[in-house]
Amino acid sequence: MHLVTDEIKETALSLGFDKVGIVRAEALTEEGERLQDWLRRGFHGEMAWLEREPEKRAEPALLMPGAKSVIVTALNYFTDHPHSPSQTTGKISRYAWGDDYHDVLREKLEKLLSFIRGVIPGVAAKICVDTAPLMDKAWAVRAGLGWLGKHSNMITQELGSWVFIGSIILDVELEYNNAVVEDHCGTCTACLDACPTNAIVEPYVVDSRKCISYATIESRDETLPGPIASNLNGWMYGCDICQDVCPWNRFEKPTREARFEPRRGETSLDLGCIAEMTHEQYVERFRRSAMKRTKLAGLKRNASALADHDDLN
Repeated sequence: MHLVTDEIKETALSLGFDKVGIVRAEALTEEGERLQDWLRRGFHGEMAWLEREPEKRAEPALLMPGAKSVIVTALNYFTDHPHSPSQTTGKISRYAWGDDYHDVLREKLEKLLSFIRGVIPGVAAKICVDTAPLMDKAWAVRAGLGWLGKHSNMITQELGSWVFIGSIILDVELEYNNAVVEDHCGTCTACLDACPTNAIVEPYVVDSRKCISYATIESRDETLPGPIASNLNGWMYGCDICQDVCPWNRFEKPTREARFEPRRGETSLDLGCIAEMTHEQYVERFRRSAMKRTKLAGLKRNASALADHDDLN
């Protein structure tokens, strides 16, 4: 399978992926235990789906019977544009500037799988892009793509942390990566120190309930918690502070994927526009965008909180 493995990697890179690794589909024992501890501490907040069948997240054979290999890819999404300095706008997290990454990654992974099925007829496979119960970052680290940073995002030496992760589980044996990238965070605490809500409660551990990204995207509460609302720092959807301050992101490079460029050139949104937006306008504006995750009610809530605390941000 050595030749086939090399062909798979070469094809992944030719499709635009920036990094690819292949590892044996074995249980992530330590990572699974850390997930269980994180859940027990309630750090997942309202994300109840993370509690359902957590064992699947650590054991690919439970997710896809017969799993033998996991192909893990990383796709750079960095585009170099500033946010608007105006206090009448709300900042968007970089990952949501362009088209929905789920769609972009899945399209590339489907093309990669089509190639694989051409060289390995009859192979069973499952594509995983964030929504499947797979520990994406843990598998990326296992595959040697990078290491888990203290902000809990994967960091690559070549591109920093601005990467999306997508995987394919296969029921065939391939040649596997053995090298794991050393943790290069060292004594740095830049991300912990910069988080305005102290959401990184200890290195490598984020309490979602304190996180601006979680509050502005995942939370369905009608109002944002006081400590979040008063420390938004201008963020309407998500937050990039811990990544912006990471020294490893000095190696960031512009993505080759044009679909990650800001839609309409917007990296921030006008607060008044969001406050007055109708459902029909929302559907049209955010079609095939990751920003639809928070729903119109969430965007309006976030815009209201920014408007109420604009003198503090």
